[in-house]
Amino acid sequence: MKSAIEVLNAFDTIRPARAADGYKPHKPLLLLLALGRVQRGEPRLVPFVDAEPLLKALLKEFGPTDSESRRHLPFWHLHTDQDGALWDLSAPAALLNRPAGNTPTIGELRSNHVAGGFHPDIDSCLRTTPGLVSACAHRILGKYFPSTLHEDIAMAAGIDLEEPSWVGEPVVQYAAQKPEKRRRNAEFRERVLRAYEFRCCVCDFDLRVGHVPAGLEAAHIMWHTAGGPDIEPNGLSLCALHHKLFDLGAFTLEPMTLKVLFSEHAVSGTRGLSGALRHHGQSIHLPTPLELRPAPDFLDWHLKSVFKKGARPA
Repeated sequence: MKSAIEVLNAFDTIRPARAADGYKPHKPLLLLLALGRVQRGEPRLVPFVDAEPLLKALLKEFGPTDSESRRHLPFWHLHTDQDGALWDLSAPAALLNRPAGNTPTIGELRSNHVAGGFHPDIDSCLRTTPGLVSACAHRILGKYFPSTLHEDIAMAAGIDLEEPSWVGEPVVQYAAQKPEKRRRNAEFRERVLRAYEFRCCVCDFDLRVGHVPAGLEAAHIMWHTAGGPDIEPNGLSLCALHHKLFDLGAFTLEPMTLKVLFSEHAVSGTRGLSGALRHHGQSIHLPTPLELRPAPDFLDWHLKSVFKKGARPA
């Protein structure tokens, strides 16, 4: 059986798919689904036909537009990471022995009754080490998704993030072996909020408690977890509500006009036109210095990787 440290390291070294036109979260979302199964005590291997609708729903909610059409890829390709030390497949030999580039279709995974799950050594350690599932889930969420989405993704994947902290190895050893992570610039929030005069650039929310801005956040246009830099042209001053909606892909900014574009998938009730959706088609409040305004390259990334296409009619 693997040690807890070895399990954490295995999750740190997966190869997430990154396409030229945006970030692809397929493998991290599948791993979170599998962690939820372990936490609930479900069998190690899950048939693709059972996992497919769950992964499809996760990708539709938290992935780029139409990413659910490639829901079969992580189920198959995780098996090639670390030579199968993390993800195990049960499938006919003729299918498993295919060349690496000859990926089975969705229909082939269904008809051949392919099943997948964590390697037995990984699975055993996850089930017997208190809090390790939660630690791995936190690890994946922190590496691939903005913090605004962590609780929503965990809930959708069926993971309890509040289970007891992992105590399977000495804390000092755990901390010493954490992977290198790009540090956030502590001044990013202050610089972005100042550039936008301490108000939400979409709705002008500007509440303060004394001298402290309340409910205002500095949002990365290109997520920090996807390599977005901590600079003003990659930042927006948003209230907590619009930050969450922005990271969910409910709206974006048109790269050239900087007007708010709400997705046609953002559906509201009778108050929609008097609430968040009323800002559709409006220009945001912009910083006066031109060099601090949102950069088209970052907005283009958000449009391709996060925004739920298409836009609502003007």
